[in-house]
Amino acid sequence: MQFSEVIGQSEAIGRLLQLVEEQRVPHALMFNGPAGSGKLALALAFASYLLGERHDGHSLLTNNAATANAEAMLGKWQHPDLHFSYPVIRPKGASSDRKITSDDFAKEWRTLIGKTPYFTMDQWMTAMDAENQQAAIFEAESDALAHVLNMKSAMGGYKVSLIWLPERMNITSANKLLKLLEEPPSQTVFLLVSEEPERLLETIRSRVQRFDVHRIDTPDMEQALISRRGLDADMAQRVAHTACGNWLKAMEELDSDSENRQFFDLFVNLMRQAYMREMKGLKNWSDNVACLGREKQRRMLTYFLHLVRENFMFNFQQPALNYMTQEEEKFSQHFARFINERNVVEMAEMLQRTHRDIGQNANAKIQFFNLALNMIILLRR
Repeated sequence: MQFSEVIGQSEAIGRLLQLVEEQRVPHALMFNGPAGSGKLALALAFASYLLGERHDGHSLLTNNAATANAEAMLGKWQHPDLHFSYPVIRPKGASSDRKITSDDFAKEWRTLIGKTPYFTMDQWMTAMDAENQQAAIFEAESDALAHVLNMKSAMGGYKVSLIWLPERMNITSANKLLKLLEEPPSQTVFLLVSEEPERLLETIRSRVQRFDVHRIDTPDMEQALISRRGLDADMAQRVAHTACGNWLKAMEELDSDSENRQFFDLFVNLMRQAYMREMKGLKNWSDNVACLGREKQRRMLTYFLHLVRENFMFNFQQPALNYMTQEEEKFSQHFARFINERNVVEMAEMLQRTHRDIGQNANAKIQFFNLALNMIILLRR
């Protein structure tokens, strides 16, 4: 995974290379930034560079044969000094006392990142055949990580621990990671890639250096859409503007069967039935949504928040401020007037509370029916 494969982010790449050049690579970096900005892609490229992959013809390894060997191993993501940790589920048929680690899904993980470093949690859950389970990083993962990182580097250079979504560690695992960060093994670099850093222990956040990743610049995204997806310039410009720096969103828009299309239909259904006070329809709506997996429910609520914001901004009649698909914009032409200064703040707060409660395993049927009932009140303002 070379830096040239990262979409945009030239400024962030420059900062990472400068850390190496000035020999100021911290023992722990936490990549933060909005969804679809390429945090994982940057972390993978940086890990590859630290372990010997060339950049602009330069390698941190002085031996050409060693460099070629490192690149061959990194091509299959099987470098002995690169250790991945990520949320997993309990495999089907596994006994209740079995200790679950990332290695249980190493094949699926390598296959997914081998296809693209830009993917969603839902795509990872599908790769694991997770169905309705919730993924987490369990205690056994930190134990395994401590064991392997305390061993000598196999290739004589850095050891890299890349942790994707560390906020999904259970409390025991998080505390054990904290101990590793407080007393890091020699020649070890931790690369944490976080979507919700506020969910991490404050003590962990205080022991890592924050590395902020910004949204992908629109010109960079346009160029990537043209070169990687074969779009013409006009189409690439429209998709890049709507995606607002989120490569995942751009890919969703190009997929006619995308998840967001389902979320859009659910949003329209909710708003129409709430406005008409169709109690039976709202009950059926909440029951149907409650059958979705919790991860998907949370993504749906995030999408609802996005549409509430976009419909509010639509009232200002400033197209440059709106980031909607053609279908969403067509709906907003008639609906936007119902999202106004009298209800937009409370509506957003209600969606955020529901998002939080669903993440804390609250009863989904109750939460979504309560959301639907409150929409009746808010839309009448």
